[in-house]
Amino acid sequence: MELTYTEAQKAFRQQVRAWLREHVPSEPFANYDTREGFEQHRRWEATLADGGWSSVTWPVELGGRGCDLIDWLIFEEEYWAAGAPMRVNQNGILLLGPTLMEFGTEEQKQRFLPRMARCDDMWAQGWSEPNAGSDMAAISSRATREGDHYVLNGQKTWSTRALFANWMFGLFRTEPQSQRHHGLSYLLVPLDSPGITVRPIKALNGQDAFAEVFFDDVRVPVENLLGAEGSGWQVAMATAGFERGLLLRSPARFQHTAHKLMQLYQANRAQADRDPSIGEAVMRAWMGAEAYSLSSYHTVGRLQRGATIGAESSTNKIFWSELDLEMHETAMRILGARAELTGEAAAANGDWLEGFLFAQAGPIYAGTNEIQRNIIAERVLGLPKS
Repeated sequence: MELTYTEAQKAFRQQVRAWLREHVPSEPFANYDTREGFEQHRRWEATLADGGWSSVTWPVELGGRGCDLIDWLIFEEEYWAAGAPMRVNQNGILLLGPTLMEFGTEEQKQRFLPRMARCDDMWAQGWSEPNAGSDMAAISSRATREGDHYVLNGQKTWSTRALFANWMFGLFRTEPQSQRHHGLSYLLVPLDSPGITVRPIKALNGQDAFAEVFFDDVRVPVENLLGAEGSGWQVAMATAGFERGLLLRSPARFQHTAHKLMQLYQANRAQADRDPSIGEAVMRAWMGAEAYSLSSYHTVGRLQRGATIGAESSTNKIFWSELDLEMHETAMRILGARAELTGEAAAANGDWLEGFLFAQAGPIYAGTNEIQRNIIAERVLGLPKS
């Protein structure tokens, strides 16, 4: 497969590159799982929005740039190549945003999307629950209709950046006797509502990367229902498709990691080549990242011809999460005992330890890879349920 770009796409790439060259901060931000770092990253995303770059595929009237997915892939390539900061409102812009465009009312789109694009509102997910694990259909948090409000009770956990976000989207059971994926509704919940308690959960690196959220008679207006009551599973599956498919993890992210891994290997080649399998792993990492990029371009081409992404999005999720883990494991092998250094020493190593710890979660978040393999077996390959 050979990629060729139109003159308009080449001009777009130069436009992106020039803007990033002028605006990307010269000094690194604090960790985004701290209040200081989160605010630094949020302000950066507001700067992106001012330039029209926070949500390039959204319609212009909703705060976006009106680009197609090829332009989005180009933007991501330039963004990662420029060493720009990580983005902290991806739950909103990349997951909830497209879901709102598909299922939201006009009032909801106008109410939420422009503020989301400007990062005036920051969003967290409300999927996982303590007794549901990776089985989203087993959730038990309740939303009881009382007049023009739902009254929420229950608990969500492992909610990324809920400690700092001011809104949450998630599933709640609106039909008390329903089971599995029936009787669920998709609600948009302000996290400053009376009756909500947010408690931090520390990640492997010791930062407050997640939170558990408790709902005690929390009143949410009915107008915050996304989609029809009881159709939450259908809406959530659209969000999950965006998460597991193209949008949450662009191929440029992994090409950037593969490039860094090759540089690390070259800088430590004398030591690394004592184990021939390390060089082979670096080569596989580069090929895997390039293959994922080419596959993404192929998928975008199909989408532009009218195709849709269904259960096959599960294959994407497995591939990028396991590729990311393998690349960071290879970096740990190259660094040897130095890989365990923390603080300034870790930064001198390229912060591979931080990435390695985060990569451990890849096969778990966005639906565990075990669940994804079941989806592929049943819905793509047509195999019977065990």
